[in-house]
Amino acid sequence: MPIPKFLLKESITAKPGFNRWLVPPASIAIHLCIGSVYAWSVFNTPLSQELGVVGAAASDWKFEHIVWIFSIAIVFLGLAAAIAGRWLEKVGPRCVGVTAAILWGGGFIVGALGIKFHSLPLLYLGYGVLGGCGLGLGYVSPVSTLIRWFPDRRGMATGMAIMGFGGGAMLGAPMKRWLLAKFSQKPDFLGPEGDVPLITENGVRFVETAAGKQEVIVASAADLSSLGEGFLPGVYAVGTGNTGAFMTFLTLGILYLIVMLIAAMAYRVPAEGWKPDGWSPPADTASKKMMTQNDVGISSAMKTPQFVMLWIVLCMNVTAGIGVIGVAKTMIGEIFGTSLSAEAKAGFFFANYVLMISVFNMVGRFFWASISDWIGRKATYTIFFVLGCALYLSIPWSAANAGASTMSSSFISFYAATMIIFTMYGGGFATIPAYLADLFGSKFVGAIHGRLLTAWSIAGVLGPVAIAKLRASSINKAVDNLASKIDPALFLEKFGAPIEKLEELKNAKTVTVQKLMEIAPEGAIDPTPTLYNTTMYTMAALLVIGFFANILVKPVDSKHHLNS
Repeated sequence: MPIPKFLLKESITAKPGFNRWLVPPASIAIHLCIGSVYAWSVFNTPLSQELGVVGAAASDWKFEHIVWIFSIAIVFLGLAAAIAGRWLEKVGPRCVGVTAAILWGGGFIVGALGIKFHSLPLLYLGYGVLGGCGLGLGYVSPVSTLIRWFPDRRGMATGMAIMGFGGGAMLGAPMKRWLLAKFSQKPDFLGPEGDVPLITENGVRFVETAAGKQEVIVASAADLSSLGEGFLPGVYAVGTGNTGAFMTFLTLGILYLIVMLIAAMAYRVPAEGWKPDGWSPPADTASKKMMTQNDVGISSAMKTPQFVMLWIVLCMNVTAGIGVIGVAKTMIGEIFGTSLSAEAKAGFFFANYVLMISVFNMVGRFFWASISDWIGRKATYTIFFVLGCALYLSIPWSAANAGASTMSSSFISFYAATMIIFTMYGGGFATIPAYLADLFGSKFVGAIHGRLLTAWSIAGVLGPVAIAKLRASSINKAVDNLASKIDPALFLEKFGAPIEKLEELKNAKTVTVQKLMEIAPEGAIDPTPTLYNTTMYTMAALLVIGFFANILVKPVDSKHHLNS
Protein backbone atom coordinates (compact mmCIF):
# COMPACT_ATOMS: atom_id res chain seq x y z
CA MET A 1 0.00 0.00 0.00
CA PRO A 2 1.60 3.30 -1.09
CA ILE A 3 2.26 5.92 1.60
CA PRO A 4 0.22 9.13 1.12
CA LYS A 5 2.47 11.84 -0.32
CA PHE A 6 1.62 14.42 2.36
CA LEU A 7 3.30 12.19 4.95
CA LEU A 8 6.63 11.92 3.13
CA LYS A 9 9.81 13.93 3.65
CA GLU A 10 9.65 15.83 0.35
CA SER A 11 6.26 17.26 1.35
CA ILE A 12 7.46 18.66 4.68
CA THR A 13 10.74 20.33 3.67
CA ALA A 14 10.69 23.81 5.19
CA LYS A 15 10.72 26.86 2.96
CA PRO A 16 13.32 29.66 3.41
CA GLY A 17 12.63 31.78 6.48
CA PHE A 18 10.92 28.98 8.42
CA ASN A 19 11.27 29.44 12.21
CA ARG A 20 13.07 26.36 13.53
CA TRP A 21 11.58 26.93 17.01
CA LEU A 22 8.20 25.76 15.70
CA VAL A 23 9.48 22.17 15.48
CA PRO A 24 10.33 21.37 19.15
CA PRO A 25 6.71 21.68 20.42
CA ALA A 26 5.59 18.86 18.10
CA SER A 27 8.45 16.66 19.34
CA ILE A 28 7.68 17.42 22.97
CA ALA A 29 3.95 16.69 22.51
CA ILE A 30 4.61 13.24 21.05
CA HIS A 31 7.15 12.45 23.73
CA LEU A 32 4.80 13.56 26.51
CA CYS A 33 2.35 10.95 25.23
CA ILE A 34 4.76 8.05 24.87
CA GLY A 35 6.69 9.13 27.98
CA SER A 36 3.71 8.10 30.09
CA VAL A 37 5.31 4.65 29.97
CA TYR A 38 7.44 5.89 32.87
CA ALA A 39 4.29 6.03 35.00
CA TRP A 40 3.75 2.31 34.41
CA SER A 41 4.25 1.51 38.12
CA VAL A 42 0.89 3.19 38.80
CA PHE A 43 -0.70 0.14 37.13
CA ASN A 44 1.23 -2.51 39.08
CA THR A 45 -1.17 -2.70 42.02
CA PRO A 46 -4.46 -2.30 40.07
CA LEU A 47 -3.49 -5.02 37.59
CA SER A 48 -2.31 -7.37 40.34
CA GLN A 49 -5.64 -6.85 42.18
CA GLU A 50 -8.06 -6.50 39.27
CA LEU A 51 -10.27 -9.35 40.53
CA GLY A 52 -9.71 -8.98 44.25
CA VAL A 53 -9.56 -5.14 44.30
CA VAL A 54 -8.83 -4.93 48.05
CA GLY A 55 -6.02 -7.46 47.64
CA ALA A 56 -4.68 -10.04 45.24
CA ALA A 57 -7.04 -12.94 44.58
CA ALA A 58 -5.67 -16.40 43.81
CA SER A 59 -6.48 -15.95 40.11
CA ASP A 60 -5.10 -12.41 39.89
CA TRP A 61 -1.89 -11.86 37.92
CA LYS A 62 1.33 -12.05 39.91
CA PHE A 63 3.49 -8.97 40.28
CA GLU A 64 6.46 -10.59 38.54
CA HIS A 65 4.25 -11.38 35.52
CA ILE A 66 2.92 -7.82 35.34
CA VAL A 67 6.46 -6.41 35.31
CA TRP A 68 6.98 -8.24 32.02
CA ILE A 69 4.41 -5.97 30.33
CA PHE A 70 6.68 -2.97 30.90
CA SER A 71 9.76 -4.96 29.89
CA ILE A 72 8.20 -6.19 26.64
CA ALA A 73 7.26 -2.61 25.74
CA ILE A 74 10.85 -1.46 26.25
CA VAL A 75 12.22 -4.43 24.29
CA PHE A 76 10.04 -3.59 21.30
CA LEU A 77 10.87 0.09 21.71
CA GLY A 78 14.52 -0.72 21.04
CA LEU A 79 13.78 -3.18 18.24
CA ALA A 80 11.39 -0.79 16.47
CA ALA A 81 13.86 2.09 16.82
CA ALA A 82 16.65 -0.03 15.34
CA ILE A 83 14.55 -1.10 12.37
CA ALA A 84 12.92 2.29 11.83
CA GLY A 85 16.14 4.32 11.88
CA ARG A 86 16.90 3.78 8.20
CA TRP A 87 13.19 4.07 7.29
CA LEU A 88 13.08 7.41 9.11
CA GLU A 89 15.89 8.76 6.95
CA LYS A 90 13.91 7.71 3.87
CA VAL A 91 10.33 8.81 4.62
CA GLY A 92 10.85 11.57 7.20
CA PRO A 93 9.53 12.18 10.72
CA ARG A 94 5.88 12.88 9.88
CA CYS A 95 5.21 9.42 8.45
CA VAL A 96 7.03 7.76 11.35
CA GLY A 97 5.17 9.93 13.86
CA VAL A 98 1.76 9.03 12.44
CA THR A 99 2.64 5.33 12.55
CA ALA A 100 3.76 5.75 16.15
CA ALA A 101 0.43 7.34 17.06
CA ILE A 102 -1.54 4.44 15.62
CA LEU A 103 0.59 1.82 17.36
CA TRP A 104 0.82 3.53 20.78
CA GLY A 105 -2.86 4.46 20.95
CA GLY A 106 -3.91 1.13 19.46
CA GLY A 107 -1.68 -0.73 21.91
CA PHE A 108 -3.58 0.77 24.83
CA ILE A 109 -6.90 -0.22 23.25
CA VAL A 110 -5.81 -3.82 22.66
CA GLY A 111 -4.38 -3.87 26.19
CA ALA A 112 -7.75 -2.73 27.50
CA LEU A 113 -9.34 -5.79 25.91
CA GLY A 114 -6.71 -7.93 27.64
CA ILE A 115 -7.84 -6.50 31.00
CA LYS A 116 -11.53 -6.88 30.12
CA PHE A 117 -11.14 -10.58 29.31
CA HIS A 118 -8.39 -11.13 31.91
CA SER A 119 -5.97 -12.27 29.21
CA LEU A 120 -2.35 -11.57 30.06
CA PRO A 121 -1.12 -12.59 26.55
CA LEU A 122 -3.46 -9.99 25.02
CA LEU A 123 -2.08 -7.36 27.39
CA TYR A 124 1.45 -8.38 26.42
CA LEU A 125 0.52 -8.05 22.74
CA GLY A 126 -1.29 -4.71 23.08
CA TYR A 127 0.71 -2.59 25.49
CA GLY A 128 3.90 -4.63 25.15
CA VAL A 129 4.36 -5.40 21.44
CA LEU A 130 2.17 -2.85 19.62
CA GLY A 131 2.63 -0.13 22.20
CA GLY A 132 6.37 -0.83 22.40
CA CYS A 133 6.71 -0.42 18.63
CA GLY A 134 4.83 2.87 18.91
CA LEU A 135 7.26 3.93 21.64
CA GLY A 136 10.27 3.20 19.45
CA LEU A 137 8.94 5.01 16.38
CA GLY A 138 7.75 7.98 18.41
CA TYR A 139 11.05 8.18 20.24
CA VAL A 140 13.36 8.36 17.22
CA SER A 141 11.16 10.49 14.95
CA PRO A 142 12.28 13.90 16.31
CA VAL A 143 15.91 13.23 17.26
CA SER A 144 17.72 13.44 13.94
CA THR A 145 15.30 16.18 12.85
CA LEU A 146 16.16 18.50 15.73
CA ILE A 147 19.89 17.76 15.49
CA ARG A 148 19.69 19.04 11.90
CA TRP A 149 17.69 22.08 12.96
CA PHE A 150 20.13 22.86 15.81
CA PRO A 151 23.66 21.88 14.68
CA ASP A 152 24.97 24.72 16.85
CA ARG A 153 23.54 23.16 20.03
CA ARG A 154 23.46 19.40 19.57
CA GLY A 155 23.11 18.62 23.27
CA MET A 156 20.36 21.17 23.78
CA ALA A 157 18.58 19.89 20.66
CA THR A 158 18.53 16.28 21.80
CA GLY A 159 17.55 17.46 25.27
CA MET A 160 14.53 19.23 23.77
CA ALA A 161 13.77 16.31 21.48
CA ILE A 162 13.31 13.82 24.29
CA MET A 163 12.62 16.11 27.25
CA GLY A 164 8.94 15.33 26.89
CA PHE A 165 9.61 11.61 27.17
CA GLY A 166 10.99 12.13 30.66
CA GLY A 167 8.08 14.40 31.52
CA GLY A 168 5.39 12.07 30.23
CA ALA A 169 4.78 10.59 33.66
CA MET A 170 4.43 14.08 35.12
CA LEU A 171 1.11 14.36 33.30
CA GLY A 172 0.46 10.64 32.94
CA ALA A 173 0.75 9.58 36.59
CA PRO A 174 -1.89 11.90 38.09
CA MET A 175 -4.13 11.41 35.07
CA LYS A 176 -3.91 7.62 35.39
CA ARG A 177 -4.60 7.75 39.12
CA TRP A 178 -7.63 10.01 38.53
CA LEU A 179 -9.02 7.75 35.81
CA LEU A 180 -8.49 4.62 37.92
CA ALA A 181 -10.35 6.22 40.83
CA LYS A 182 -13.15 7.45 38.55
CA PHE A 183 -13.79 4.11 36.87
CA SER A 184 -13.14 1.71 39.79
CA GLN A 185 -15.96 -0.24 41.47
CA LYS A 186 -15.87 -1.55 45.03
CA PRO A 187 -16.32 -5.30 45.58
CA ASP A 188 -19.18 -6.64 47.69
CA PHE A 189 -18.52 -6.41 51.44
CA LEU A 190 -19.71 -9.56 53.23
CA GLY A 191 -19.04 -8.47 56.79
CA PRO A 192 -16.34 -8.38 59.49
CA GLU A 193 -13.93 -11.32 59.55
CA GLY A 194 -15.31 -12.78 62.77
CA ASP A 195 -18.91 -12.73 61.51
CA VAL A 196 -18.34 -14.61 58.25
CA PRO A 197 -17.68 -18.40 58.31
CA LEU A 198 -14.58 -19.02 56.17
CA ILE A 199 -13.29 -22.14 54.44
CA THR A 200 -9.68 -22.67 53.28
CA GLU A 201 -9.04 -25.06 50.39
CA ASN A 202 -5.68 -25.39 48.65
CA GLY A 203 -4.64 -22.14 50.29
CA VAL A 204 -7.65 -20.17 48.97
CA ARG A 205 -10.32 -18.61 51.23
CA PHE A 206 -14.01 -19.22 50.45
CA VAL A 207 -17.48 -18.66 51.91
CA GLU A 208 -20.53 -20.86 51.33
CA THR A 209 -23.41 -19.14 49.49
CA ALA A 210 -26.70 -20.32 48.05
CA ALA A 211 -25.05 -20.42 44.63
CA GLY A 212 -22.02 -22.38 45.88
CA LYS A 213 -18.55 -21.44 47.04
CA GLN A 214 -17.49 -17.81 46.62
CA GLU A 215 -13.81 -16.89 46.75
CA VAL A 216 -13.13 -14.06 49.18
CA ILE A 217 -10.34 -11.86 50.46
CA VAL A 218 -9.91 -11.04 54.13
CA ALA A 219 -8.65 -7.45 54.24
CA SER A 220 -7.24 -5.76 57.33
CA ALA A 221 -7.14 -2.02 57.98
CA ALA A 222 -3.49 -2.02 56.85
CA ASP A 223 -4.43 -3.70 53.55
CA LEU A 224 -7.07 -1.04 52.92
CA SER A 225 -5.03 2.00 53.96
CA SER A 226 -3.96 2.82 50.40
CA LEU A 227 -7.45 2.46 48.89
CA GLY A 228 -8.97 5.61 50.33
CA GLU A 229 -12.17 6.01 52.32
CA GLY A 230 -15.24 3.80 52.19
CA PHE A 231 -13.57 0.43 52.82
CA LEU A 232 -14.14 -1.45 56.08
CA PRO A 233 -11.86 -4.22 57.37
CA GLY A 234 -13.41 -7.60 56.73
CA VAL A 235 -14.40 -10.07 54.03
CA TYR A 236 -14.86 -9.06 50.34
CA ALA A 237 -16.19 -11.16 47.45
CA VAL A 238 -13.69 -11.71 44.63
CA GLY A 239 -14.83 -10.72 41.13
CA THR A 240 -17.60 -8.36 42.22
CA GLY A 241 -15.67 -5.12 41.62
CA ASN A 242 -12.80 -3.81 39.52
CA THR A 243 -9.91 -1.36 39.76
CA GLY A 244 -10.94 0.75 36.75
CA ALA A 245 -7.94 -0.39 34.70
CA PHE A 246 -10.00 -1.40 31.64
CA MET A 247 -11.67 1.98 31.12
CA THR A 248 -8.42 3.80 31.98
CA PHE A 249 -6.53 1.96 29.23
CA LEU A 250 -9.32 2.56 26.73
CA THR A 251 -9.55 6.28 27.50
CA LEU A 252 -5.80 6.81 27.32
CA GLY A 253 -5.54 4.94 24.02
CA ILE A 254 -8.04 7.23 22.32
CA LEU A 255 -6.53 10.39 23.86
CA TYR A 256 -2.93 9.56 22.90
CA LEU A 257 -3.93 8.62 19.36
CA ILE A 258 -5.56 12.00 18.75
CA VAL A 259 -2.80 14.14 20.33
CA MET A 260 0.05 12.32 18.55
CA LEU A 261 -1.63 12.52 15.14
CA ILE A 262 -2.02 16.29 15.48
CA ALA A 263 1.59 16.72 16.64
CA ALA A 264 3.03 14.56 13.84
CA MET A 265 1.40 16.78 11.23
CA ALA A 266 3.45 19.74 12.54
CA TYR A 267 6.83 18.16 11.70
CA ARG A 268 9.11 19.92 9.20
CA VAL A 269 12.66 19.10 8.02
CA PRO A 270 15.36 21.61 6.92
CA ALA A 271 16.42 21.83 3.29
CA GLU A 272 19.64 20.12 2.27
CA GLY A 273 22.65 22.23 3.29
CA TRP A 274 20.66 24.52 5.61
CA LYS A 275 22.43 26.02 8.61
CA PRO A 276 21.52 28.70 11.17
CA ASP A 277 22.21 32.30 10.19
CA GLY A 278 25.69 33.40 11.23
CA TRP A 279 26.81 29.93 12.33
CA SER A 280 29.81 28.03 10.98
CA PRO A 281 30.89 24.50 11.94
CA PRO A 282 33.70 24.50 14.57
CA ALA A 283 37.12 24.13 13.05
CA ASP A 284 38.64 22.32 16.02
CA THR A 285 37.80 18.69 15.37
CA ALA A 286 40.42 17.27 17.74
CA SER A 287 39.18 18.95 20.92
CA LYS A 288 38.58 17.13 24.17
CA LYS A 289 34.89 17.00 23.26
CA MET A 290 35.68 14.67 20.33
CA MET A 291 33.37 16.56 17.94
CA THR A 292 33.80 15.77 14.27
CA GLN A 293 32.44 17.28 11.07
CA ASN A 294 32.97 13.98 9.21
CA ASP A 295 30.22 11.45 8.64
CA VAL A 296 30.38 7.69 9.15
CA GLY A 297 28.01 5.30 7.36
CA ILE A 298 25.49 3.24 9.33
CA SER A 299 27.12 -0.14 8.70
CA SER A 300 30.63 1.20 9.30
CA ALA A 301 29.60 2.88 12.56
CA MET A 302 28.25 -0.37 13.99
CA LYS A 303 31.61 -2.08 13.37
CA THR A 304 33.62 0.45 15.35
CA PRO A 305 34.71 -0.09 18.98
CA GLN A 306 33.15 3.31 19.76
CA PHE A 307 29.68 1.99 18.92
CA VAL A 308 30.22 -1.09 21.10
CA MET A 309 31.46 0.98 24.04
CA LEU A 310 28.54 3.43 23.74
CA TRP A 311 26.13 0.49 23.56
CA ILE A 312 27.51 -0.78 26.87
CA VAL A 313 27.47 2.74 28.34
CA LEU A 314 23.80 3.22 27.49
CA CYS A 315 22.79 -0.29 28.54
CA MET A 316 24.39 0.00 31.98
CA ASN A 317 23.03 3.49 32.66
CA VAL A 318 19.53 2.51 31.57
CA THR A 319 19.45 -0.83 33.39
CA ALA A 320 20.34 0.84 36.66
CA GLY A 321 17.53 3.37 36.32
CA ILE A 322 14.73 1.64 34.46
CA GLY A 323 14.34 -1.17 36.96
CA VAL A 324 13.63 1.34 39.71
CA ILE A 325 11.24 3.33 37.50
CA GLY A 326 9.25 0.20 36.65
CA VAL A 327 8.52 -0.51 40.33
CA ALA A 328 8.83 3.01 41.77
CA LYS A 329 5.34 3.26 43.26
CA THR A 330 5.60 -0.20 44.78
CA MET A 331 9.14 0.35 46.04
CA ILE A 332 8.58 3.53 48.03
CA GLY A 333 5.44 2.01 49.52
CA GLU A 334 7.32 -1.08 50.68
CA ILE A 335 10.40 0.73 51.96
CA PHE A 336 8.56 3.47 53.86
CA GLY A 337 4.88 2.47 53.86
CA THR A 338 5.13 0.43 57.05
CA SER A 339 6.96 3.14 58.99
CA LEU A 340 5.38 6.39 57.81
CA SER A 341 2.44 7.84 59.64
CA ALA A 342 -0.93 8.22 57.90
CA GLU A 343 -0.34 11.97 57.62
CA ALA A 344 3.06 11.41 56.01
CA LYS A 345 1.60 8.96 53.47
CA ALA A 346 -0.94 11.60 52.48
CA GLY A 347 1.81 14.19 52.11
CA PHE A 348 2.82 15.56 48.73
CA PHE A 349 6.23 13.90 48.34
CA PHE A 350 5.14 10.37 49.23
CA ALA A 351 1.82 10.49 47.37
CA ASN A 352 3.40 12.03 44.26
CA TYR A 353 6.62 10.05 44.06
CA VAL A 354 6.00 8.89 40.47
CA LEU A 355 5.15 12.46 39.48
CA MET A 356 8.41 13.75 41.01
CA ILE A 357 10.35 11.06 39.17
CA SER A 358 8.93 12.44 35.94
CA VAL A 359 9.80 16.02 36.88
CA PHE A 360 13.43 15.20 37.65
CA ASN A 361 13.70 12.82 34.68
CA MET A 362 12.49 15.60 32.37
CA VAL A 363 14.64 18.35 33.92
CA GLY A 364 17.67 16.06 33.83
CA ARG A 365 17.29 15.49 30.09
CA PHE A 366 17.53 19.16 29.27
CA PHE A 367 19.98 20.08 32.04
CA TRP A 368 22.59 17.36 31.47
CA ALA A 369 22.32 17.50 27.66
CA SER A 370 22.93 21.26 27.76
CA ILE A 371 25.79 20.85 30.23
CA SER A 372 27.35 18.33 27.86
CA ASP A 373 27.65 21.07 25.22
CA TRP A 374 30.12 22.75 27.59
CA ILE A 375 32.06 19.94 29.28
CA GLY A 376 31.72 17.23 26.61
CA ARG A 377 29.68 14.03 26.49
CA LYS A 378 32.39 11.78 27.92
CA ALA A 379 32.86 13.94 31.00
CA THR A 380 29.09 14.07 31.49
CA TYR A 381 28.78 10.28 31.48
CA THR A 382 31.71 10.01 33.88
CA ILE A 383 29.70 12.08 36.36
CA PHE A 384 26.68 9.82 35.82
CA PHE A 385 28.57 6.66 36.71
CA VAL A 386 30.65 7.92 39.64
CA LEU A 387 27.88 9.87 41.37
CA GLY A 388 25.21 7.30 40.50
CA CYS A 389 27.19 4.43 42.05
CA ALA A 390 27.50 6.34 45.34
CA LEU A 391 23.79 7.18 45.37
CA TYR A 392 22.65 3.59 44.79
CA LEU A 393 24.85 2.43 47.66
CA SER A 394 23.19 4.97 49.96
CA ILE A 395 19.65 3.61 49.48
CA PRO A 396 20.00 0.49 51.71
CA TRP A 397 21.04 2.79 54.57
CA SER A 398 17.89 4.86 54.04
CA ALA A 399 15.76 1.71 54.04
CA ALA A 400 17.36 0.38 57.22
CA ASN A 401 16.70 3.66 59.05
CA ALA A 402 13.19 4.36 57.74
CA GLY A 403 11.47 6.92 59.95
CA ALA A 404 7.84 7.78 60.61
CA SER A 405 8.04 11.19 58.95
CA THR A 406 8.77 12.52 55.48
CA MET A 407 11.09 14.96 57.24
CA SER A 408 13.27 12.16 58.65
CA SER A 409 16.86 12.05 57.44
CA SER A 410 16.35 8.57 55.94
CA PHE A 411 13.36 9.63 53.84
CA ILE A 412 15.07 12.82 52.68
CA SER A 413 18.23 10.86 51.83
CA PHE A 414 16.26 8.26 49.86
CA TYR A 415 14.25 10.88 48.02
CA ALA A 416 17.24 13.03 47.13
CA ALA A 417 19.31 10.02 45.99
CA THR A 418 16.60 8.62 43.72
CA MET A 419 15.70 12.01 42.24
CA ILE A 420 19.33 12.75 41.33
CA ILE A 421 19.59 9.24 39.87
CA PHE A 422 16.57 9.93 37.68
CA THR A 423 18.04 13.21 36.40
CA MET A 424 21.09 11.26 35.26
CA TYR A 425 18.97 8.47 33.84
CA GLY A 426 17.08 10.98 31.69
CA GLY A 427 20.25 12.92 30.99
CA GLY A 428 21.88 9.78 29.65
CA PHE A 429 19.14 9.37 27.05
CA ALA A 430 19.27 13.03 26.04
CA THR A 431 23.07 13.11 25.77
CA ILE A 432 23.62 9.89 23.81
CA PRO A 433 22.36 11.17 20.40
CA ALA A 434 24.74 14.15 20.64
CA TYR A 435 27.54 11.76 21.70
CA LEU A 436 26.82 9.74 18.54
CA ALA A 437 26.74 12.87 16.36
CA ASP A 438 30.07 13.99 17.81
CA LEU A 439 31.69 10.66 16.93
CA PHE A 440 29.92 9.66 13.71
CA GLY A 441 28.61 12.94 12.27
CA SER A 442 24.99 14.07 11.95
CA LYS A 443 24.10 12.72 8.49
CA PHE A 444 23.04 9.24 9.67
CA VAL A 445 22.65 9.90 13.39
CA GLY A 446 18.95 8.98 13.36
CA ALA A 447 19.63 5.49 12.02
CA ILE A 448 22.72 4.95 14.19
CA HIS A 449 20.81 6.14 17.24
CA GLY A 450 18.02 3.69 16.42
CA ARG A 451 20.49 0.79 16.32
CA LEU A 452 22.04 1.88 19.62
CA LEU A 453 18.62 1.82 21.30
CA THR A 454 18.72 -1.99 21.20
CA ALA A 455 20.71 -1.44 24.41
CA TRP A 456 17.49 -0.02 25.87
CA SER A 457 15.69 -3.24 24.88
CA ILE A 458 18.16 -5.36 26.82
CA ALA A 459 18.07 -2.96 29.76
CA GLY A 460 14.27 -3.06 29.73
CA VAL A 461 14.48 -6.75 30.57
CA LEU A 462 17.51 -6.73 32.86
CA GLY A 463 16.34 -3.90 35.12
CA PRO A 464 12.66 -4.59 35.91
CA VAL A 465 12.94 -8.38 35.79
CA ALA A 466 16.03 -8.40 38.02
CA ILE A 467 14.25 -6.27 40.59
CA ALA A 468 11.11 -8.42 40.41
CA LYS A 469 13.07 -11.67 40.78
CA LEU A 470 15.22 -10.37 43.63
CA ARG A 471 12.15 -8.90 45.32
CA ALA A 472 10.21 -12.19 44.99
CA SER A 473 13.15 -14.11 46.43
CA SER A 474 13.44 -11.68 49.34
CA ILE A 475 9.70 -11.89 50.05
CA ASN A 476 9.80 -15.69 50.01
CA LYS A 477 12.66 -15.78 52.51
CA ALA A 478 10.99 -13.14 54.69
CA VAL A 479 7.70 -15.10 54.82
CA ASP A 480 9.50 -18.33 55.72
CA ASN A 481 11.49 -16.56 58.43
CA LEU A 482 8.45 -14.85 59.96
CA ALA A 483 6.31 -18.00 59.82
CA SER A 484 8.95 -19.93 61.74
CA LYS A 485 8.57 -17.48 64.65
CA ILE A 486 4.77 -17.65 64.89
CA ASP A 487 2.78 -19.89 67.22
CA PRO A 488 1.27 -22.68 65.04
CA ALA A 489 -2.06 -22.32 66.84
CA LEU A 490 -2.22 -18.61 66.00
CA PHE A 491 -1.28 -19.41 62.40
CA LEU A 492 -4.08 -21.99 62.11
CA GLU A 493 -6.61 -19.59 63.62
CA LYS A 494 -5.58 -16.74 61.28
CA PHE A 495 -5.39 -18.62 57.97
CA GLY A 496 -7.64 -21.65 58.51
CA ALA A 497 -4.82 -24.05 57.63
CA PRO A 498 -1.79 -25.46 59.49
CA ILE A 499 1.67 -24.00 59.04
CA GLU A 500 2.64 -27.13 57.11
CA LYS A 501 0.49 -25.76 54.26
CA LEU A 502 2.61 -22.60 54.04
CA GLU A 503 3.66 -23.13 50.42
CA GLU A 504 0.05 -23.55 49.29
CA LEU A 505 -0.97 -20.43 51.21
CA LYS A 506 1.89 -18.40 49.71
CA ASN A 507 1.03 -19.48 46.17
CA ALA A 508 -2.62 -18.52 46.71
CA LYS A 509 -1.51 -15.11 48.08
CA THR A 510 -3.37 -15.84 51.31
CA VAL A 511 -0.20 -15.53 53.41
CA THR A 512 1.81 -12.34 52.98
CA VAL A 513 4.44 -10.53 55.01
CA GLN A 514 1.85 -7.96 56.11
CA LYS A 515 -0.62 -10.60 57.31
CA LEU A 516 2.10 -12.48 59.19
CA MET A 517 3.17 -9.27 60.92
CA GLU A 518 -0.36 -9.02 62.36
CA ILE A 519 0.28 -12.15 64.45
CA ALA A 520 4.07 -12.01 64.74
CA PRO A 521 5.61 -12.05 68.25
CA GLU A 522 6.26 -8.69 69.87
CA GLY A 523 9.57 -7.24 68.73
CA ALA A 524 9.54 -8.99 65.33
CA ILE A 525 11.10 -6.71 62.71
CA ASP A 526 9.16 -6.07 59.52
CA PRO A 527 11.52 -7.12 56.67
CA THR A 528 9.61 -5.21 53.96
CA PRO A 529 11.90 -2.11 53.82
CA THR A 530 14.95 -4.27 53.03
CA LEU A 531 13.48 -6.08 50.02
CA TYR A 532 15.47 -3.95 47.53
CA ASN A 533 18.91 -3.90 49.17
CA THR A 534 20.47 -6.59 46.98
CA THR A 535 19.08 -4.88 43.90
CA MET A 536 20.69 -1.55 44.79
CA TYR A 537 24.10 -3.18 45.21
CA THR A 538 23.64 -4.89 41.83
CA MET A 539 22.73 -1.63 40.11
CA ALA A 540 25.82 0.09 41.56
CA ALA A 541 27.98 -2.71 40.14
CA LEU A 542 26.46 -2.18 36.68
CA LEU A 543 27.44 1.50 36.80
CA VAL A 544 31.04 0.48 37.46
CA ILE A 545 30.98 -1.49 34.19
CA GLY A 546 29.54 1.52 32.38
CA PHE A 547 32.25 3.76 33.83
CA PHE A 548 35.06 1.72 32.31
CA ALA A 549 33.26 1.41 28.94
CA ASN A 550 32.95 5.20 28.80
CA ILE A 551 36.64 5.65 29.63
CA LEU A 552 37.52 3.53 26.58
CA VAL A 553 35.64 5.78 24.10
CA LYS A 554 38.07 7.52 21.71
CA PRO A 555 37.63 9.50 18.46
CA VAL A 556 36.66 7.38 15.43
CA ASP A 557 39.53 6.40 13.15
CA SER A 558 39.53 8.47 9.95
CA LYS A 559 39.43 5.31 7.82
CA HIS A 560 35.72 5.04 8.66
CA HIS A 561 34.89 8.57 7.42
CA LEU A 562 32.85 8.75 4.23
CA ASN A 563 34.97 11.60 2.91
CA SER A 564 38.35 10.13 3.89
